[in-house]
Amino acid sequence: MSRIKYYYDPETCKYERYVRSKWDIALNALGFLSLSSMLAIVFILVFYTYFDNPKELLLQKENNELKLYYEFLEQEVVKMNQMLGDLQQRDDNLYRIIFESEPIAPEIRQAGIGGSDRYRDIREKGLNQEKMIIALHSKIDALKRQLYVQSISYDEITEMALKKEEYWASIPAIQPVLNENLNLLASGFGMRLHPILKVRKMHTGVDFTAPKGTPIYATGDGVVIEVQSVFGGYGKYVEIDHGFGFVTRYAHMNDFNVKKGQKVKRGDQIGTVGNTGSSTAPHVHYEVLKDGKYVNPVNYFFKDLTPEEYDLILELASKENQSLS
Repeated sequence: MSRIKYYYDPETCKYERYVRSKWDIALNALGFLSLSSMLAIVFILVFYTYFDNPKELLLQKENNELKLYYEFLEQEVVKMNQMLGDLQQRDDNLYRIIFESEPIAPEIRQAGIGGSDRYRDIREKGLNQEKMIIALHSKIDALKRQLYVQSISYDEITEMALKKEEYWASIPAIQPVLNENLNLLASGFGMRLHPILKVRKMHTGVDFTAPKGTPIYATGDGVVIEVQSVFGGYGKYVEIDHGFGFVTRYAHMNDFNVKKGQKVKRGDQIGTVGNTGSSTAPHVHYEVLKDGKYVNPVNYFFKDLTPEEYDLILELASKENQSLS
């Protein structure tokens, strides 16, 4: 209930009841509205200054989640880079050294990706966090590029490993006859007295004396390229191409167990010891050629000998005596 107001009228010397005019009511209402509006504005400013509205809270929560996800991705990229660095280190300093291959050059691993503006699509979207997003994309692209280079490297290493396995199987690494007591090596590689001409002449292989019919074995994997019988010289002989530049020759044989074009494995019997051709006693004259040049076969006898036995056979082969052919 509104209070009744009175005022003193000096003309009538009485208290008269105060009656507000429409103008007063309008002014009062306008003042009230103005004050209310000002208070509302102040309240809104204070509220928005110190409090977030639900929409902003939702956006802020979403932004925090995206930031957390970005930081997680950053950490994962760092971890993956560390793991890749370990793989690259092993690749350059272990695997490629084992297979006698040059390490991958750093400029190849770090090579850039073509394109003047690779991230133009991102820039055109006008994102608020454009720099952050592009930086992360750039790190991921660099990681993908290095992973691709590493995968190619592992393909090469796999191929080298397969070839290396074939290489070790192909090297003429055993003696052509069973020589358990190391007493069958009669003459070594180098200048020797020729048994027929009686002059010092280059002996291009090693001679293993053995009874006629003693088995002769292939000293490495390969393909038989010659099975010949001649009146003088090597007499009956076999040649095997082992690949990788290696060829072996087995001369003065009695008979053959192989044919031309046949594939053989190390240890396969290819024939027997004989006394054919220019031979003065039953033996096998064994030669090794590397890239078309005669080399000392003893240098490759590492598969079936201990270090001590290898030293002994080197000593026996170095004695300058008379060859058997």
